[in-house]
Amino acid sequence: MPRLALLGGTPLRTKPFAKWPIFDERERIALSEVLESGSWGGYNPKVGEFEQAFARLHDTRYAVSASNGTVTLEGAFLAAGVGPGDEVIVPPITFIATATSVLRVGAVPVFADIGAHYNIDPGRVREAISTQTKAIVPVHFGGHPADMDAITEIAQTRGIVLIEDAAHAHGASWKNRHVGTFGDIASFSFQQSKSLTAGEGGILVGNDAALIETARSIFNQGRVPGGGWYEHVRLGTNQRMTAWQAAVLLVQLQRLPEQLAVKDANARYLNERLSQLPFLEVTPPDPRVTCHGHYLYLIRIRPEQLSGIEARTFAKALALEGIPGIGTYPHPVYQSELFRHHHYRQTECPEALLACRDMFWVSHEILLAERRDLNDFVMALTKVAGQAGALQAEHVGVA
Repeated sequence: MPRLALLGGTPLRTKPFAKWPIFDERERIALSEVLESGSWGGYNPKVGEFEQAFARLHDTRYAVSASNGTVTLEGAFLAAGVGPGDEVIVPPITFIATATSVLRVGAVPVFADIGAHYNIDPGRVREAISTQTKAIVPVHFGGHPADMDAITEIAQTRGIVLIEDAAHAHGASWKNRHVGTFGDIASFSFQQSKSLTAGEGGILVGNDAALIETARSIFNQGRVPGGGWYEHVRLGTNQRMTAWQAAVLLVQLQRLPEQLAVKDANARYLNERLSQLPFLEVTPPDPRVTCHGHYLYLIRIRPEQLSGIEARTFAKALALEGIPGIGTYPHPVYQSELFRHHHYRQTECPEALLACRDMFWVSHEILLAERRDLNDFVMALTKVAGQAGALQAEHVGVA
């Protein structure tokens, strides 16, 4: 077998995979329309048009956009009245903004361990609830919806605010019901790598008009519909989405259904191929998932089959073989340097620790590739696995 690129050999592949983001003349025309309109900010009609289109896609009545998905999370907490003295239950396997948004409104994050599909475990959520619990934030990690049957029941029974972090899950559904419709309010991101992107951007959706309009006021300097330009009724800031972002997103939204279908077919193909490899653990989607968001294709190695190497080492070697979009978390969120200086209430999260040891991912653009490209991906996995002993023997680390 040819030597690994990480050990001085030749990469298996140098040809690029499917590019991301994808765009064509339609984006150029949409951006030109904004340019020529002379209205480039958040009051251009395209912003409202996009909000309505995104709400329709997710079967919600209301939506409000903002400059990015981090501030939409913060806005969701503020609109729901989450603040100092409150606790918010979040998963430990997620992008850090899920937890830092809690800190930024003065509340305390409480980490409840993950369960199936790397999503928050409903049983651990129940254990983490205290008299100070104000909200639960399930993250639909990688685009796979969390167990919304169990989590919704917990929130409703206990009278706790449910805020969905759906940054990974554009278009996803659970039992034919779109994510974003289970909670009191839901946040999506349009950052550069997301399945729907304008480089940056975010949106809140929901069926509670008061929550959405409160968030809109927060993002618009505390103004309210029908109020004067210098009439500010609450503490707010300027986080309005621009017309440029909305124009791009309206076009990107047209592509989303077809892209989801292509990614789902390719994910099924990979699941079938990789399930035959003894050094990998492949977990099929929960049958209750009727549309997977496929933002990440998650892979779990079996260290005992790979000379004991960790996922980070495997992932680094795979990336150098020419596979794009490789990522892994070095540790759960609560072990970040940030949380040495900020208060949080930790529960035991052994599954999160194991996931950080054994799990990595490739980003969704690989699922838009041709089958021959996917076969190269499988070959690269096999190549790295075949030289796991050499990786371990040379104590290859991750930069």
